[in-house]
Amino acid sequence: MKNYAKFIGKRVFYMLMTLFLIATITFFLMKLLPGTPYSNQDKLSPEQIHIMNEKYGLNKPILVQYGIYLFGLVTGDLGVSFQFNNTPVTELIASRIGPSAQIGIQAVVVGTLVGIVLGIIAAMKQGTWVDSSATFAAIIGRSIPNFVFAVLLQLVFGVWFNVLPIALWTGFASSILPSIALAISPMADSARFTRTEMVDVLSSDYVELARAKGLGKWEVAFKHGLRNVLIPLVTILGPMTVGLMTGSMVVESIFAIPGIGEQFVKSIMTNDYPTIMGVTMLYSLLLVSVILLVDVLYGIIDPRIRVATEGEA
Repeated sequence: MKNYAKFIGKRVFYMLMTLFLIATITFFLMKLLPGTPYSNQDKLSPEQIHIMNEKYGLNKPILVQYGIYLFGLVTGDLGVSFQFNNTPVTELIASRIGPSAQIGIQAVVVGTLVGIVLGIIAAMKQGTWVDSSATFAAIIGRSIPNFVFAVLLQLVFGVWFNVLPIALWTGFASSILPSIALAISPMADSARFTRTEMVDVLSSDYVELARAKGLGKWEVAFKHGLRNVLIPLVTILGPMTVGLMTGSMVVESIFAIPGIGEQFVKSIMTNDYPTIMGVTMLYSLLLVSVILLVDVLYGIIDPRIRVATEGEA
């Protein structure tokens, strides 16, 4: 167990180094953007722009700006937004993370659980119309962008039946359609991977032994097969979650949800350096945290992996 803790410690170190590299690359890329971060820059004289640059510290040497930026990251100071009335970026993120987190978590949980169930059913009904239908649904769900599903959901449930809100944020009801739109992709991925792994597991020797002991096929599937299926599923869960976060930017714009995705799009269009870098670092932190969580879950789901990592450490 001590060696396993060292293994996790190494992963935490790699996570911090990754965040440092992302912060550095993002900072210098921002400096390559054309124009200024001021919305009315065409109406400002060179003298006014100089005064504004001095106010925000943009006239300092780039390495000095870089040092201030890194110090701010460590202390939790992400600067102020140039486009949102000089509001601290941390406050902007805190005020908008709620809706984004809610629809993201709902989409991941619902999409993954439904996908696992569909994948198991398809594997148990291998070669039948049920299997073909589930496979076709997974292909459609992975091929069509989530913003297309978002528009279709707005049309059907918001316009035709008028049972759910299609824009703005009024509470849980406003989260249902965007969550469904975002859940389609993880549902398709989970169903496809679960079916593939379950088919292999059901043909293994220990499953045949369980069947010989008199266990029913569904009991074998859930008690003996699901645990082994979860290992490769956890592998794709990290990238799938991050892909869901980045895809939510467009979906939030479609449903006019005041989330981080909408804020990020606006900050890019206006060259709002602090907001761009702040949201980028938030997404990066979520990404590396999910990857770290996947490493930890490996050892929990399969003790053999924990033993192997102890040997590596």
